[in-house]
Amino acid sequence: MYKLVSKVIANRLKIVVPQVISENQSAFVPGRLITDNVLIAYEISHYLMNKRNGTSGVAAVKADMSKAYDRVEWSFLEAMLGKLGFSNGWIALVMKCVTTVSYQIKVNGTFTQQFCPSRSLRQGDPLSPYLFVICAEGLSTLLRHAEEQGVLHGVKICPRAPCVSHLLFADDSMLLLRAQQQEATALHNILQLYEACSGQCINTEKSAIMFSPNTQDQDRISVKGALAIQSEDWNDKYLGLPVHVGRSRKQAFRYLKRNMCGRVYEWQEKLLAKESKEVLVKAVGQAIPTYAMSCFS
Repeated sequence: MYKLVSKVIANRLKIVVPQVISENQSAFVPGRLITDNVLIAYEISHYLMNKRNGTSGVAAVKADMSKAYDRVEWSFLEAMLGKLGFSNGWIALVMKCVTTVSYQIKVNGTFTQQFCPSRSLRQGDPLSPYLFVICAEGLSTLLRHAEEQGVLHGVKICPRAPCVSHLLFADDSMLLLRAQQQEATALHNILQLYEACSGQCINTEKSAIMFSPNTQDQDRISVKGALAIQSEDWNDKYLGLPVHVGRSRKQAFRYLKRNMCGRVYEWQEKLLAKESKEVLVKAVGQAIPTYAMSCFS
């Protein structure tokens, strides 16, 4: 019965989500695609890597949220629903769905007593993705407010282009700022405030930062120190696709061939008939490159 109720609420919530969630968020919002973020991130990374003039550098932070669904505070979710204009009756209904969850743990073949958590969203619940992007809207609002006050400055790849300060795809965040200690400190304060309110925590060990070539060494050190992020290795990927394609496309997309070979050779081919092998090879051969081909030639 809960699955039916949750699905009905999710279908109704899906209609109004595009009106209350900012354009910086592309996940779980009807009409928005993951490829939008990939293409914008690719243009920004191309701008960063080719910015060699001027004394003011630019930095891009790829922030990794630690156990995103498990750390959502219910009080913050309820407050966000109220701020976005949902009625009290609707908020009470949604919170009843969120807070009625209970767990049992199986230890040595026997179940423990049921217990109720005090935060987190249900995994696999059709309602949870929409509730998560509503919580993430809090971070987006803080960043936009800082940008309006002039505390943070995004990136404009050309004079007529819009200014982009952040890109969000669920718990995968890309934050853009000038490579200055003041802006890095302001961004760190925003992330700390968001963590204190929502429970979301940035995993600094898995996060990375990328600087434009014209950034001074002293600015690199101060920005990394203010954000407590030391890694400059982006692993050349954002949302599973390259953030930069150089002169050699063969080198940039070599991972596609490697992934396909890994899938094919992992199968227990001796146990499959010839026809089954053909179906599996065709399915994998079409599925793996399709995502990359939707963005890159």
